[in-house]
Amino acid sequence: MKDRFWIAFLICIDLLSASSSWGLFFYVRQVQIEGQSFHADGNFWMGVLLLPLFWLLFYILQGTYHDIRRLFRLKVLNLSLAATFFGTIVLFFTLLLDDQVRAYQNYYQLTIWLFIIHLSITSFGRVLFTTILIKYIKAAGHGFKTLIIGGNERAIEIYQELLSAPNMINHFVGFLQVNGRDNLLAPQLAHLGKLPDLETVLEAQQVEEVIIAIESSDHDRLQSIIARIDNGKIRIRVLPDMYSILAGSVDMTNIYGALLIEINPDVMPYWQRAVKRLMDVVISFVALLFLIPFFIFSSVAVKLSSPGPIFFLQDRVGRDGKRFKIIKFRTMYTDAEKAGPQLSKEGDPRITPIGRFMRKTRLDEFPQFFNVLLGQMSLVGPRPERQFYIDQIVAIEPQYMHLTRVRPGITSWGQVKYGYAENVDQMLQRMKFDLIYMKNRTLALDIKIMFYTVIIVFKAQGK
Repeated sequence: MKDRFWIAFLICIDLLSASSSWGLFFYVRQVQIEGQSFHADGNFWMGVLLLPLFWLLFYILQGTYHDIRRLFRLKVLNLSLAATFFGTIVLFFTLLLDDQVRAYQNYYQLTIWLFIIHLSITSFGRVLFTTILIKYIKAAGHGFKTLIIGGNERAIEIYQELLSAPNMINHFVGFLQVNGRDNLLAPQLAHLGKLPDLETVLEAQQVEEVIIAIESSDHDRLQSIIARIDNGKIRIRVLPDMYSILAGSVDMTNIYGALLIEINPDVMPYWQRAVKRLMDVVISFVALLFLIPFFIFSSVAVKLSSPGPIFFLQDRVGRDGKRFKIIKFRTMYTDAEKAGPQLSKEGDPRITPIGRFMRKTRLDEFPQFFNVLLGQMSLVGPRPERQFYIDQIVAIEPQYMHLTRVRPGITSWGQVKYGYAENVDQMLQRMKFDLIYMKNRTLALDIKIMFYTVIIVFKAQGK
């Protein structure tokens, strides 16, 4: 609820700033550049009322209102500068270039004036907003709810450093005891339990940040704790000497007076995530339209290949652990899993003749475009698994839970490399590629994976 209030507050400021910017720009244009007296015509009112919506869409795609309480002045200024620069270019080619001017140089003057006016008014409003927001967060009880895991000497040092920082914005809810000896924080901070109580404490206290004060030699425990916490929403910080354990997945930063390593929650910029979702919807919608003849042909082929339904629906685990029904063309006989869950193998007698071809070419996956439109899946992302196999994978490699932070995909790097896994060992191997994808995902990488998937479809090289 707090975030919604601050988002609405900033949106109002941005709309008012954009409207004021256009009004002032229109005045400067008529009086200073064109040498006329100011008069508010239809273009003036259209710009004052409609252009703020253009800027608002620009800011949304940029991610300005995402994780709003973590805005700070320098970040706000950077966001304003980037948005104003690209937004001014768009407005120049869509609105200003068609204007009648006395000299060609007036185009440059108009563009520069629009950029300066919009950036100045927008930045002023946003800096004022950020100043109010920071003061609110620094007030007692309004900081980010923070949990410390561990109660040793190092945990005490971090706690005291953060408390003494002039810009401290953490509200410590307590600490968890890792072993029987690290209880030194108890006199200063609430003791909320032991490590097995982690999930219960995170939910009950609505924790927003976690500081893990565990020695770097305890690799296995550290990895297990991070896997239990890392849901893409909670910020995780660890001691700086653990950098070698997490090389490539974290950024070293000096956070509020204490030197900690913050695990990067998502390497893909917000605007790329917005464009990725837009691509998902547009490509899936177009694909479904063009694939109507294929769906008709495939439906007939599946129906004739063996008795049973055309489509195969199965429970899979998606984003944030939510279950959904994945849609595929049926490639196996209807009693394929009468003995319980089983993975397909090379030469599997449960696969129908047409199903064998569809699996080689991945054509059985095409109905999943419906899952993408429903928001359950993406075009590219880690492949969704059944809970039965997730339990087996997590028992061996708890890092698998990182993959449930994003929408699962129709295709993935692991799917391109391994296709259908025949056993848990192959699922673990495929998982490594999907984890690497998670730590390096970009729009360019998504496009590359889709390109290789198309090659597999045409060459029937799938497994």
